Amino acid sequence: MRAFSAANRFGVLALSLALLAGCASNKSTPEEDDEFAGVQERELYELARTALDSDRFPIAIERLEALDTRYPFGPHAEQAQLELIYAYYENNNWEEARAAASRFIRLHPDHPQADYAYYLRGLSAWQAGRFSLERLRLIDISKRDLGASRDAYNDFRELIQRFPQSEHAPDAQQRIVYLRELLARHELHVADYYLRRGAFLAAVERGRWVIENYPESNATRDALATMVEGYQGLGMNDRANEVLVVLRENAPDHEQLRGSRFVPKHGNAKN
Repeated sequence: MRAFSAANRFGVLALSLALLAGCASNKSTPEEDDEFAGVQERELYELARTALDSDRFPIAIERLEALDTRYPFGPHAEQAQLELIYAYYENNNWEEARAAASRFIRLHPDHPQADYAYYLRGLSAWQAGRFSLERLRLIDISKRDLGASRDAYNDFRELIQRFPQSEHAPDAQQRIVYLRELLARHELHVADYYLRRGAFLAAVERGRWVIENYPESNATRDALATMVEGYQGLGMNDRANEVLVVLRENAPDHEQLRGSRFVPKHGNAKN
């Protein structure tokens, strides 16, 4: 009986080991799970290009990321990094596109297509800063948080400063004009908020910021008016009159000018 039990236990153990071995043999290795295992750089790049050419951007991203990971120093590496920025952008992955563009610029500052990386970085911030209701004219986006739009403005300015002859510079310049007006108007919305609450010094500083940082903006006229009203609210009439002279010289038809008088928007300032 004891001999039978020992043999029985041995048989059970052997069967268990056999089952475990069978299960282990059915498990795939990481290499077998990787669909790009054994794919050479050129072939992987061509697969990515095929996906890009057919606008299958998620698939292109997967292949370009694999190429970047597997062959970071290969002959197709730099072009693949550029195309990955583009694929992220087209797939609406704007933060990833900006990060990839910044990485490319850092690694390849003298690359012949570095201007393209700057341009895509700016476009990604531009898209991230847009709001769906803007096209319907239901809201004034200058009243919203404009962090991404500031990034786009700075990116496009850097592109033009570094690569004034770039083929992307004209489009970047047009976008700068729009963004400059948008950002300046945003500052004036904040200044108006301060005026309504009697925070006159803060309003003056916002107006000055617009004039100093966006001097070519059409908003400079309203920025001068904001400063006049703010100084009057502070009782600094000499400073208010100095700015008022500048306002009259540059915008004699401004809505807050009534002949020789200046009319505060909120009735907080002193005449």
